Amino acid sequence: MPLNSPVSKECKVPATPSTGLDDPAKKDIAMRLVSSAENSTLDWTAQYGYIEDIGDGRGYTAGIIGFCSGTGDMLDLVELYTQRKPDNVLAGYLPALREVDGGDAHDGLDPGFQDAWKTAARDPDFQRAQNDERDRVYFDPAVSRAMSDGLGTLGQFAYYDALVMHGDGGDSTSFGSIRRRALAQAKPPAQGGDEVAYLDAFLDARVWAMEQEEAHSDTSRVDTAQRVFLRNGNLNLDPPLDWQVYGDGFHID
Repeated sequence: MPLNSPVSKECKVPATPSTGLDDPAKKDIAMRLVSSAENSTLDWTAQYGYIEDIGDGRGYTAGIIGFCSGTGDMLDLVELYTQRKPDNVLAGYLPALREVDGGDAHDGLDPGFQDAWKTAARDPDFQRAQNDERDRVYFDPAVSRAMSDGLGTLGQFAYYDALVMHGDGGDSTSFGSIRRRALAQAKPPAQGGDEVAYLDAFLDARVWAMEQEEAHSDTSRVDTAQRVFLRNGNLNLDPPLDWQVYGDGFHID
């Protein structure tokens, strides 16, 4: 079966999960899945200090969820950290982060910002701030929206991963636009639709959005990961899980 072909309804399993993505074990699976795509490793807790410019027009990408200097979420994170701990190594970069928000410039950040980020990442307070901003901006909204659409754990993860990559802005490739494209093709369970058919439509819309941007044009995090779980009828995202991202294979027992 082609990777982007419709999923057979024979794969369908009951839509009511025993646990949702906010269950601690399932949340850890979600973080490991995202880390396999963002950092080519399952060890997401080792990514607090990650930082680089990946050339996607969003400036520096850093931390456990890819906070970006050009999209505002990195600025929000450093502001939260500074509210909690004013005397920190990143506080002095707040004016520069405000200036570069909305673009890919490093003005005022180079040459010391990357080293300062890595230093801050050893601070448990900064790690907690990253966790809290991940939940506030991405994880909690994604799970809430997926549950309102009647989706189980896999659907909740599909929403989360899309929100992480595309954000929730007003452009045609944002999470909200992806969801609207899916709704034009299929109804979610909350509207009486079939969960597998709706998730297949959502992943089709997600792939379209990724293909619009060169930096995200490799769609394997959908094609050889999420769609594999869907094709196997694993709507609860229960381990064992086997998937590939960018040609690398991963496994969770």
